[in-house]
Formats: sequence, C-alpha cells, structure tokens
Amino acid sequence: ARIGITGGQHDEGDADGGGGVTECVECGAALDLADDVEVGEIVDCGTCGTELEVVDTAPPVLERAPDLAEDWGE
Repeated sequence: ARIGITGGQHDEGDADGGGGVTECVECGAALDLADDVEVGEIVDCGTCGTELEVVDTAPPVLERAPDLAEDWGE
C-alpha cells in the first residue's frame, strides 16, 4: 500500500505506537503519518517526492524505499 504524506505539524502518535510525526530522511521535512500506518508500508514525502518505507511504528521510523527492478512477468 502506498500513501501520500504532506508536511506539517501534528501531535505525537497514539500510545499504541501508530502514526505520529517523523522526518524525511532525504530532505528533513516533517511528515505526519496516519494512525494506522504499518511496518513495510511505502509513503511518499510531500516535499521532495522520495519514496520511504516504514521500518518501525513506535516511534515512527522511515528509511529510503528500495528501488525495485521490473520483472516483466518472469
């Protein structure tokens, strides 16, 4: 699943660890993640457009998403 993220300020995520504010690893923009964000989800930085992968949710941690090669149905 892929979701678009916009920069902005927001309260920290719920006590269960979902959502919250973190930073883009590429440009440093503040990213407000949805409360139901999951590990492995790909999000786009609304500022620089970098694809980021959620690697942890408590606290939210993002890493640059791996580039996937086309398999062309093989």
